[in-house]
Amino acid sequence: MTTRTTSTAADDEALPPARFAFDARTWKEVAHLLANVATGLIGFVYTVLWLFPGLVLSFTVVGLPLLAAGLAGMRPLARLERGRARRLLGLRIDEPSPLPRGRRGGFARRVWETLKDTVAWRSTLYAMIRLPWGVLTFGVTLAALFVAWPVLGHLARGLTTVDRAMARGLLSPSSELERRVAELEQDRGVVVDTAAADLRRIERDLHDGAQARLVALAMGLGLAKEKVLEDPEAAARMVDEAHGEVKLALQELRDLARGIHPAVLTDRGLDAALSSVASRCTVPVAVHVDLGSRPAPAIEGIAYFTVSELLQNISKHSRARTAQVEVWRAGDRLLLQVRDDGQGGASTAEGSGLAGLAERLGSVDGLFEVDSPAGGPTVVTAELPWRSRGSS
Repeated sequence: MTTRTTSTAADDEALPPARFAFDARTWKEVAHLLANVATGLIGFVYTVLWLFPGLVLSFTVVGLPLLAAGLAGMRPLARLERGRARRLLGLRIDEPSPLPRGRRGGFARRVWETLKDTVAWRSTLYAMIRLPWGVLTFGVTLAALFVAWPVLGHLARGLTTVDRAMARGLLSPSSELERRVAELEQDRGVVVDTAAADLRRIERDLHDGAQARLVALAMGLGLAKEKVLEDPEAAARMVDEAHGEVKLALQELRDLARGIHPAVLTDRGLDAALSSVASRCTVPVAVHVDLGSRPAPAIEGIAYFTVSELLQNISKHSRARTAQVEVWRAGDRLLLQVRDDGQGGASTAEGSGLAGLAERLGSVDGLFEVDSPAGGPTVVTAELPWRSRGSS
C-alpha cells in the first residue's frame, strides 16, 4: 500500500520534456555570428587579391581591367551574403539592378561601366570591414556560449542588429535616382542610335529613289528642249515620259514623308492613321481604337510606327489569313495589341526587327511582349506611358 502511494506521487511530480532554452530564431542568429569569421575571411582575401594590385597598377593599362574584373566578382559575393542574411536573419534585401550592357562600345566601355558600379564598390567596402567584425562577433559569441549563457540571446540579438544595419546600408540596391539615371543613360544611347539609323535610311531613300529619278527627269527635259525644233514628235514623247517620271517621283516623296510622319496621323489621329496602314497590309486587318482623347504627339507617333512595323512583319513573314489591331487606354498607359493567325515563331532575339521595337519602347519607359508559339497564333502587346497633348 505504501509503495503504490509513492509511485503515484512520483507520477504527479514528473518533469516537463527537456528543450533548448532559446528558440530557433536565436540559434539561427548564433549560427550567423559564428559563420561571420569564415565568410569575412573569404571576402577579405578575395578583395585584397585584386584591390591593392589594381590600385597600384591603375596608372598602367593593366590596372583598370584588373580593378574591373575584381569588381565584377563582388556582385556574386554580395548576392551570397544577401542570401545568408535572408536564411539566417530573416532579412530580405532586393537584388540591385544589373549593369547596363549596351551592344556597342566594346571592351573599354564594359571596363568603364564596371568601374563606375557603385553597387560593387559598396560591396567591396562591406567585404573589407567584415573580417574584423567577423572576428569580434565570433569571439564574443563563442565565449558567451560557455561563460555567459543567460545573456546569449540578448547578446546575439544586439550583434545581429548591427549585422542587419550593415547589410542594409552596403548590400541594398542603389537609390531610385541612381537606378533611373543608369536606365536613362542606356535609353539615351538607344534613342541616339535609332535616330541615326532613321536619318541614314531617309538619306538612302532620297538618294536612291526620288533624287535619282529627278536627275533623270532633268536630263530628259534637257534633251527634249534640244529636240523641240528638230523633231517635235520625239520631244513630245520625251515630255510625256518626263511627266510620268514626275508622278513617280511625287509618289516616292509621299511614301517617304509617310515613313517620317504621315499627315493623316497629324490631322486625324491614330484611328484614321492605323486604318490607312491596315488597308495597305496584304492580310485583312480589323482595327479597333478606343481612346477618349489623343495622346502627346511623340507617344502617338511611336504607337503608329510600332503598329505599322508589326503589320509589315505580318505581311512579309506570318502567312496569316487575318489580323487584328486593338488600341486602348488603361489608366496612365496606352496599350497596343496586334494579333494574327499565322505560323508563329516570332521572337525578340537580338538582331530581329522585334528587338529593335522593344528597344524603342524601352527608351520611353514602355514595355513590349511577344507571345508567338510555333504554329501560331502570334499576339504582340505593347505599352506606352500616356501623356496628354499639351502636357510637358
